[in-house]
Amino acid sequence: MTALFGLDLKNRRVLVAGGGHVASRRIKRFLAEGAQVHVVAPHASDDVQRLAQHGDLSWDARAVVEGDLDGAWFVLAATDDAAVNDAVAAWAAARRVFCIDASDASRGTARQAAVSRHGELAVGVISTDRPDPRRIRAVRDAIAALIDAGEVDLRRRRDGAGRVILVGAGPGDPGLITVRGRQALAEADVVVTDRLGTTELLVSVPYDVEMINVGKSPDRHPVPQDEINRILVEHAQAGRTVVRLKGGDPFVLGRGGEEVHACLEAGVPVEVVPGVTSALSVPGRAGIPVTQRGLSTAVLVTSGHAGADATSVAAMTHGTTVVVLMGVAALPDIVAAGLAGGADPATPVAIVESGTTADERVTHGTLADIVLIAGETGVKPPAVIVVGNVAGPGLLASQIAATPPRRE
Repeated sequence: MTALFGLDLKNRRVLVAGGGHVASRRIKRFLAEGAQVHVVAPHASDDVQRLAQHGDLSWDARAVVEGDLDGAWFVLAATDDAAVNDAVAAWAAARRVFCIDASDASRGTARQAAVSRHGELAVGVISTDRPDPRRIRAVRDAIAALIDAGEVDLRRRRDGAGRVILVGAGPGDPGLITVRGRQALAEADVVVTDRLGTTELLVSVPYDVEMINVGKSPDRHPVPQDEINRILVEHAQAGRTVVRLKGGDPFVLGRGGEEVHACLEAGVPVEVVPGVTSALSVPGRAGIPVTQRGLSTAVLVTSGHAGADATSVAAMTHGTTVVVLMGVAALPDIVAAGLAGGADPATPVAIVESGTTADERVTHGTLADIVLIAGETGVKPPAVIVVGNVAGPGLLASQIAATPPRRE
């Protein structure tokens, strides 16, 4: 219901008179709302023709006539002829059908708002005086930037059904959370947070939002998964918006699937907001491309909890990049299994600790010596281990490391 204020055009006929660039730009807005768009115009832009070819809209290649308004819920008059637009607007007014007159907004009965979307909310800006499209777009963009930066409290003010939003927080740098992830935090009544990758993001959350820390460390799991599931369901069933904030991506070795299943089983609506997974972003920020032409065309992501599984060993011996999450404690076993399975002892290994944060540190070695080096340098979790030819300390890594990452 966001193409215009309060109008629900989904599955409803919208007539567009004209097929040029002005019309095609607005047509995309109507299609995004699920409207059934019918274009009448002797000629149409490439965009309109492509949309018609794909079946996204219908197009009659002729001049518009009054009968074309039959069955229309909304009309856009956007031909290149102002007199035709005015006539279409008059036909619409006679039929009590709302119409935008692209030639002269004062002759139509509606104006299209400049809209930005933020989760379940849409913010529209419209001029009450002489139309000034560049002005209203500038205002819309300024408001949208504040909302997307988490500067506006988006919490519901009326009681309603609770829900859970499962948000991937990214690898640690607060700038790497998605826009939708920030929006979700601004909607939260309760935030259930992990230990890693979320600390700086919580600074902007209002003080009266309830924070529940269920984070784990390698040797300490104070809140079992079943209890986490219960917390999510219980708060949502009490009518709250619960944000489950998880480091990285919730579906990449993050037990996000278990939490979604628990919510759905209890009848709690749940939204999943994917995150930037540390498996790819942490090596990338450190200058290590997990795939690169001539070095590796595939990547395997595994958990250190799985130990030296056969799939990882086979990947090491065939030139596939292996990325190990939560693998510091298991590093000796993984390396030993790889070497025993036939992996080249000279295969490069990189360990990135606290990736994308101010404490990031990269340790390089090979399968032959990485265990010794990691012990001597005191490598500690959280860390991402990369095994493969891409992990060598090359020019790309040194150039990126010389340029500190931007911080918020």
